[in-house]
Amino acid sequence: MSIFKSAALISGMTLISRITGLIRDILIARYFGATGDTDAYYVAFRLPNLLRRLFAEGAFQQAFVPMLADVKSNRTPQETKSFIDRIASLLGTIVLLVSILGVLIAPVLVWIIASGLNEEPNTFNTAVQLTRIMFPYIFFMSLVALSASILNTWKHFAVPAAVPVLLNLSLIFATVCIAPFMERPIFALAFGVMTGGFLQLGVQIPLLKKYGLVPRYVSPIKAAKDKTVRRVLELMVPALFAVGVSQISILINTNIASFLQEGSVTWLTYADRLMEFPTALLGVALGTVLLPSLSAAYAKGLMTRYNDLLNWGLKLVIAFALPAALGLAFLSEGLCSVLFQGIRFNANDAYQTSTAVLGYSCGLLGLIAIKILAPGFYAQKDIKTPVKVAVFALIVTQMFNLVTVPLFSHAGLALSVGLGACVNAFCLLTILKKRKVFTPGVGWPKLFISVALACIVLSAILLLCQQGYSWVEMHSWIKKTVLLFGIICLAGVGYLGTLAICGYRLTDLRAPETD
Repeated sequence: MSIFKSAALISGMTLISRITGLIRDILIARYFGATGDTDAYYVAFRLPNLLRRLFAEGAFQQAFVPMLADVKSNRTPQETKSFIDRIASLLGTIVLLVSILGVLIAPVLVWIIASGLNEEPNTFNTAVQLTRIMFPYIFFMSLVALSASILNTWKHFAVPAAVPVLLNLSLIFATVCIAPFMERPIFALAFGVMTGGFLQLGVQIPLLKKYGLVPRYVSPIKAAKDKTVRRVLELMVPALFAVGVSQISILINTNIASFLQEGSVTWLTYADRLMEFPTALLGVALGTVLLPSLSAAYAKGLMTRYNDLLNWGLKLVIAFALPAALGLAFLSEGLCSVLFQGIRFNANDAYQTSTAVLGYSCGLLGLIAIKILAPGFYAQKDIKTPVKVAVFALIVTQMFNLVTVPLFSHAGLALSVGLGACVNAFCLLTILKKRKVFTPGVGWPKLFISVALACIVLSAILLLCQQGYSWVEMHSWIKKTVLLFGIICLAGVGYLGTLAICGYRLTDLRAPETD
């Protein structure tokens, strides 16, 4: 399968995941509103989610995938399987111990991530109880990430990209079918999370079995003595710092939000969900496909192909991330009103969420570009450079917070994250160019001019079509939905039509030739 088809497949599966995730969030917003209980749930879920990104999708994948690609290319199938067995055994043991520890020290963890909840003892206690139920989620998701990394390296992208749907469906079922019958309905979501983690792991096992790649348990001590495994651990140390820096930023922002008006954590969470649509459809999909391909190209010394892959990924970012950012910015209130506003999630909640979406949209280009640029370093087994850049971006983000939070409250936190991401992406791009491992290819001037003109047309359409409308005050949900859908379609036609008039076709964004 070509790299373009692989990316399209992941984007398609991710789209399904995001749609079901959006349905999940709509139902949670309408069933639970923006209350102390929802703040407690999102704080509690953030803890295992944070560690999942540290141990699983973040540091582990960044260190494991390049090494697995190297082993697969240069060693026998038996040696490759032995490597997988040892990595799986060591990872599983570590995350199991971390899960047990997290359950035991849940009150301390909640205090660290959201000390402002201490002012509301009931909310704090709820967050602690939810944390104890959901913390073992990290065990399942670490093994899910391991399975996904293996399947992606074998060029099988569909199932790993689709499994998040199971978490969403589990939470939808918990919200609609379980929560109404519970004395504390919010706890239904915690059980939904755990069920979703179990299902995501379960569906990947048959596929691993088909390829003969189901890990066999070996002694973690024996596994740690393997030179290749130790190399992964060595790579994971700076990777932990790289991912940890971004997670520290999330922790700081969550803690700040816990001191703001009740509902701030929930508003930021829903805004972040909307930002995940373009980030996942473009950034995550491309990053997932690019990392194994970049790693293989670099390992074989194919630097022209390596450069072509980065050029292709960045061109797609410019062509699609910029209009997505403008669309989210101009339609933030309409999107939040249509998707979340209801009896429990009122007009003010929708408006407050929309201001956070506006803040995030200012940095969407950076957030997506990082997903393309960082694999350029990971493929070279250089994780220290992204760490240094991430630390600098964290400092910059917190400096922005000193200004933006007093001015814009929770929306200021979102704005700081976006601006920090742009700084991060700019630094990564500059370093790649200075090292001469990335050189802009042909077609960039034409792309910039075409996209700039198309974005002007897009912005004009979005501004003109919304004049005189107040989305949160519009009572008819059907009217709002039809109007929003119509504006999005018109803006999309305007954008793509302008690109066509400028002589730019989507075929100009062809993927590089496959290996």
